Amino acid sequence: MSLLTLIDAELAYGDAPLLDGASLSVETRDRIGLIGRNGTGKSSLLSVVAGERALDDGELRVADGTRIVRVEQEPLLPDAPTLRDSLLQRLADTLGQGLDDWTRGARLDAAADRFGIDLSRPLAGLSGGERKRAALAAALAAEPDLLLLDEPTNHLDIDAIEHLEALLARGPTLIVITHDRRFLDAVCTRIVELDRGQLRSYAGNYATYERLKQEQLADEAVRASRFDKFWKQEEAWIRQGVQARRTRDEGRVRRLERLRVERAQRRERLGSVKVAVDAGERSGKLVAELEHVCKRFARADGGERRLIDDFSALIQRGDRIGLVGPNGAGKTTLLRIILGQEPADAGRVRLGHGLRVAYFDQMRAQLDPRRTVAETISPGSEWIETAAGRKHVMSYLSDFLFSPRRANSPVQSLSGGERNRLLLARLFAQPANLLVLDEPTNDLDIDSLEMLETALLDYPGTLLLVSHDRAFLDAVVTQVIGYEGDGRWRMIIGGHGEWRDHMARLSEQRAAQTPPRTDAAAAPAPRARQKDAARPKLGFNEKRELDAMPETIARLETEQRELHDRMAGADYFRTAPEQQRQDQERADTIELELMEKLERWEALEAIASAGQERPAND
Repeated sequence: MSLLTLIDAELAYGDAPLLDGASLSVETRDRIGLIGRNGTGKSSLLSVVAGERALDDGELRVADGTRIVRVEQEPLLPDAPTLRDSLLQRLADTLGQGLDDWTRGARLDAAADRFGIDLSRPLAGLSGGERKRAALAAALAAEPDLLLLDEPTNHLDIDAIEHLEALLARGPTLIVITHDRRFLDAVCTRIVELDRGQLRSYAGNYATYERLKQEQLADEAVRASRFDKFWKQEEAWIRQGVQARRTRDEGRVRRLERLRVERAQRRERLGSVKVAVDAGERSGKLVAELEHVCKRFARADGGERRLIDDFSALIQRGDRIGLVGPNGAGKTTLLRIILGQEPADAGRVRLGHGLRVAYFDQMRAQLDPRRTVAETISPGSEWIETAAGRKHVMSYLSDFLFSPRRANSPVQSLSGGERNRLLLARLFAQPANLLVLDEPTNDLDIDSLEMLETALLDYPGTLLLVSHDRAFLDAVVTQVIGYEGDGRWRMIIGGHGEWRDHMARLSEQRAAQTPPRTDAAAAPAPRARQKDAARPKLGFNEKRELDAMPETIARLETEQRELHDRMAGADYFRTAPEQQRQDQERADTIELELMEKLERWEALEAIASAGQERPAND
């Protein structure tokens, strides 16, 4: 069933077309990842779908009774004494008079419990991550038919992102804007790209999109090359003079005029961010050494909170270290202690010599909103010294996708992604052998992220990186300093994947070290009772089911593989939307059936094994 259809949509901001005859159909159970460059109009498209903004032209059709809920990139929560009061007001604004107060409260309590939110907290003082989780809880409590999410992973830590992935994977129909490629792979069943005013749909997750997109771009480049060659031939012909103006050639002249119009209307693909990081002079081999560092903070109840407890580490020139941990664990504080910007309560911190530090602040406090973009990069001068030599500030800003007109705009008029690009441009204009990036990936589009990854891989200096983007961490860092809990931090070799494995092993060790329960419920039964207890056995039908299970699972896996191969085919995007919807529904069904069959197989095997065991002799 189609929930929403966009037909020949036109939307412009100033003279820049955001939607240029774009069309889109959203089916029930679709989970769409909306991607595209910063400034191409993704958030504007969500506001149109949510009914908050009108199209300049075209049509938006929404099925009767469809409830659409949007969570903004920076959600605003209504003023109220407590978080519960604020979210109830937000929920009432969303639902109108559709539910009574008791039902709204019950739904909100259930959603808050799933997100681990304390609704009794005062609204003032909530962090960005806590506000985002609260807005997401209120959105799910509204039980929407179509959920619109704008950068939902911003300000969330990795555990919260993975929890959100699990909720959305079995949640409502969804359109999500995000730069988190792992999130897109885990949640989305379709990728829709907003590119030069058009919406292009690709079945499958982000990994499938990447492969299909490369093939499409190659075909597009060939077609553009053929068009330009033919157009130039026609231009050369028209300049021959008299022969071109003969009556019998008027059709060819009109065709050339159409070619000129078509060429003028062809919108070129946006360029890529060009990032080069100058490490300047090498630092000493030692960058920082921490020995038994401790940091504590006083709590409101008079007690103390251990933020960092007995942490030691050696950071050397060329290390590429990622800091991971939940929000509030103390990652930024640990960074400041490593850089000598904040004293430790105990222990010793020794810094190396010759350090030149460039610090990317996630709060963008280094940007003056009243200055223009060009003044921010090079105050008082039109030239800037870079790793490649002296460069005009406009040319340098164009490497970061700022047009000359945008370069003269005030910083306060920039979007979040543009501010991040500006801060990166400002940082990379200065040579630095120690690069400290605190959440640099927030608001950047995926192309910019991949270019930043490439630049950091080529950077010869030392890197300290705080990020919740798992793919970015795995691509860039070689070591991780991670939070184990209760103030304990540890450094390991590898990226986020290795840290996740380390935490899994640590969790198993802690579970094994937990003393056994000694209450009556956990006490072992008398031996005689164990001996006499009836052992479970497989019935005739269960035995037949167990014997047939391997063949059943193999058949489902074969169907799943064939279906995925077909959906990943280069021409699949030409398949009728109804067939694509049926294929996706079948893919989801197979996944659920496989999980059920595997769990059932394991249960039957356990019963069969228990029935075959012989009781020990007395």
